[in-house]
Amino acid sequence: MDTLETRELRYFTAVAEELHFGRAAERLGMAQPPLSRAIQQLERRLGVRLLERNRRGVSLTGAGEVLLHEGRAALDAATAAARRTRRAGGADGPGGRGGPGGPRPRLVLAVKAAGSHELLRKLLDAHAAEPGAAEIEVLPCGICEQEELLRDGRADVALMHAPFNSLAGFDSEELMTEGQVAVLPAGHPVAARETLSLAEVGDIPGLPLARWPRHGTYPPGPGPEIQNLTQLAQLIALGRTVGVVPDSARAWLWAEHAAVPLTDAPPVVTHIAWPAHSRSLALAGLIRTAARL
Repeated sequence: MDTLETRELRYFTAVAEELHFGRAAERLGMAQPPLSRAIQQLERRLGVRLLERNRRGVSLTGAGEVLLHEGRAALDAATAAARRTRRAGGADGPGGRGGPGGPRPRLVLAVKAAGSHELLRKLLDAHAAEPGAAEIEVLPCGICEQEELLRDGRADVALMHAPFNSLAGFDSEELMTEGQVAVLPAGHPVAARETLSLAEVGDIPGLPLARWPRHGTYPPGPGPEIQNLTQLAQLIALGRTVGVVPDSARAWLWAEHAAVPLTDAPPVVTHIAWPAHSRSLALAGLIRTAARL
């Protein structure tokens, strides 16, 4: 039989991630013997060994590695489907019921905090003016979190920025292309320059370049590890670092900041992105509005 139950995938994923039946059972809130039996039954049904069990512990076979990868994706898809279905039916969050015609459609739009402020304002205003427009909940998120929010269903659509965000697995529409600027303390001598190169930004005495996380790690260097734009803004104002950001980020600059255009930084392209399998009419209306902008 080729069909797998969600329960079986949850059980196997817990064991595969913990590599320990006792910890997996505790995580699932069940006893260990029925969990062991469920995994054995799953292996018999599939006709393959998923786990190697010996005195040293538990390890995944090649088939187990495949099922862990596929199982995670299937569980994420099921969770996302439930979240989006509840939202479409008005059962998730405030403002779900829109009157005698039934529930008013609601979309969650994930955006990087303080990013693309002017574009976002224009998009929301234009969409609100459309007849029958869905209610838009703006979900500010951290650096590069839009992808995860789209995949697990916490968001229906997102503003994403290439080359920083990956658009793999999503449909998207390009909205805006812009350059990048170096943000420095306003009183620093380099802040008076008309332009800078990336090499020059990385070689300013006393101002190490801020480091942003990429795929869970930070690049090497002496600069501070930055987790959000508020932290970056404060450290620049204190004269502790210099940051490289899209030109639209000028909207959040403080009086203590100065922005200098960069001559050789790659352009930043803002996309509106959504799951490739989406068939939401409310989402389609938002995408049409964004494309007109």
